Amino acid sequence: MKLEGSCQCGKVTYRIDSDTPYPFMYCFCSICRKTSGALTCNIMGKRDTLKIRGERHLKKYRAVMREKGQKPHRSEGERWFCGKCGTHLWVADKRWPEGIWPNAAAVDTELPEPPENVRMMLAFKPKWVPAPGEGPTFKRYPKVSIADWHAQHGLSGEPSKPRKPRKSPKAP
Repeated sequence: MKLEGSCQCGKVTYRIDSDTPYPFMYCFCSICRKTSGALTCNIMGKRDTLKIRGERHLKKYRAVMREKGQKPHRSEGERWFCGKCGTHLWVADKRWPEGIWPNAAAVDTELPEPPENVRMMLAFKPKWVPAPGEGPTFKRYPKVSIADWHAQHGLSGEPSKPRKPRKSPKAP
C-alpha cells in the first residue's frame, strides 16, 4: 500500500510503501508520549521507497533512555520531525535498515481498521491516559513483530518468517 504523510504546517510531505499498514499497536512509553502525544501508534514502511518533499525542514532527535538503576543514554532510534511545526513524522533505526516507522497520526492516507488493538509499554502509562481497545496487552515489548502480527492475521502478502529472538531495547 502506498502511504502519503505530512506535517501539520505542510512544509514536509512524504510517500512510502508499506506491506504492514494496519495501525494496531499503541505505545505508552514516555518517549512516544512526549514526542507524539498520549496515545501513539507507528506502522512500518519500506525504507528504500521513502520519498520526501521539504527535506530541508526535517530535524531528528535521539531520545534519552531513562531506566531505574541505569545511567541515562541516547536511543539508537532517530525520531524525525518537522523543524517548523514539530510534527513527529517517523522513526528510523540503523539496527533495522530496511524499515521506517511512520507515526500513524501523520499519515494522510486512509489506513485500514485493525481487527484488534495491542497495547504495549503499559508499565510506563500514566493513570490518566486511557488504554482503549480490546486485545493483547504488554508491560513492555511484545515478542511479535509488526510484520509477524500482520501475517498472523492474514493482512499481508508475505508469510511470517521464523526469527531469532532479539533483545528488546530498554524503554524509558
